Amino acid sequence: MFDFLKKKISGFFKKEEESLENIVKPISVEEKREIEPRLTMATKLKKAIVRKAIIKEEDVHSLLEEFTLSLLEADVAISVAEKIAEDIKKRLVGRELSGKDDVKKVSESAIRESLRDVLKQEKIDFVSHVKHKKPFVILFLGPNGHGKTSTIGKMAKYMQKNHLSSVIAAADTFRAASIEQVEKIAGRVGVKVIKQNYGSDPAAVCFDAIKYAEAHKVDAVLIDTAGRSELNVNLMEQMKKIVRVAKPDMKIYIGEALAGNAALEEAKKFNEAIGLDGIIMTKVDCDVKGGSLLSVAYIVKKPVLFITTGQELDNIVPFDDNWFIEKVI
Repeated sequence: MFDFLKKKISGFFKKEEESLENIVKPISVEEKREIEPRLTMATKLKKAIVRKAIIKEEDVHSLLEEFTLSLLEADVAISVAEKIAEDIKKRLVGRELSGKDDVKKVSESAIRESLRDVLKQEKIDFVSHVKHKKPFVILFLGPNGHGKTSTIGKMAKYMQKNHLSSVIAAADTFRAASIEQVEKIAGRVGVKVIKQNYGSDPAAVCFDAIKYAEAHKVDAVLIDTAGRSELNVNLMEQMKKIVRVAKPDMKIYIGEALAGNAALEEAKKFNEAIGLDGIIMTKVDCDVKGGSLLSVAYIVKKPVLFITTGQELDNIVPFDDNWFIEKVI
């Protein structure tokens, strides 16, 4: 989506580039011989100076309006799209352009810095955080269908690679087959699942898992929770009770990169209800636009901790904003 703006800027200043290239009219050798002796040093100096194009606000106004629309079409929230466009305008207006290469350099730099500003949040060293306390309790939440349970399995595997043990609390006692799904994934990783019957109190499951971790000196408790197709009052009250009982050290929202603005609205509601500490975005490998990730990170004002990039348990990596910026532009 950002390639659109780079092309627009380059096209808009094409005439300026052409004038820069043709500012000195070619003359014949004979004409040069006739004129050259009459040129003073001052005249020669003026001839050597190339006129520069300075970007004015009116030059970029219309193309940034089009660019804002392209961001909205890429699932970027309107407030985020307007911020990015405004930041780019501030970085472009007043800049001098001396040629075609400079247009490309200046526009790409403006886009990169604007995106970096949107993603600018306090970085968290996840492994160091977990090592700080035993057991370290992590509450994972998010709507159904965003890959919450499979992502918890990937997190258990990631922690395993970093010499951290974990136990999973199957606290989604609402959705059919949710406990079996957790057990299947946990079995592939080799971690224990603490569970109760369907319809049981999710907070009680969390309590049991924490007590198990304390007794067996397990490093972390990973809590899987229920989601809903609609985020209703009952679900939020359930989350609040889990927070009161489990007292999680970290609350992580798991959202799908392909969910568009729905992911943003869901993240906002969870954040307002219980407060979030970080974000994991799934299926980032399938989303070249990056609109959902940008929107959620900026609106919730919490760091993106990890992204998932496939179905395998190893397909989870710490989020790198430089990698993401290069991917979307």
